[in-house]
Amino acid sequence: MKKVMVIVFLFVISLGYSQDWKTNFELVKNEAVSQKKPILLVFSGSDWCAPCIKLDKNIWQSAEFKEYAATNLVLERADFPKKKQNQLEADLKKQNEGLAEMYNKDGIFPLVVILDSNGKVLGKTSYKNVTPTEYIQLLNSFIK
Repeated sequence: MKKVMVIVFLFVISLGYSQDWKTNFELVKNEAVSQKKPILLVFSGSDWCAPCIKLDKNIWQSAEFKEYAATNLVLERADFPKKKQNQLEADLKKQNEGLAEMYNKDGIFPLVVILDSNGKVLGKTSYKNVTPTEYIQLLNSFIK
């Protein structure tokens, strides 16, 4: 019984710190408008880009960023995996390519773009070897 309680407790805690990365940009824009929040759009190569993987591990997965993002941002990930087993469905791949045409013409990975709820670029950055606090401060400098 004790083990079950511990497992349930850990599961509930993990739900509180889970991120809500979305992959449908139209829904993200609607959510950003209704919640009056900016959009954090990340261009990532999840299975081949070392800085993308570091950004995910060191910043996106940190408890501090998860807490910040839950109340301040709507999250969209445009992933561009290369390995065959990680390929995206055709419609998602097409959407991500369209987002790249609009917001990442230079093909920078990772690229982090802060947008207002209408899709206007407020700021861009990439991987930085900084703490989650410093990264959040950088993102906030775009939002003002």
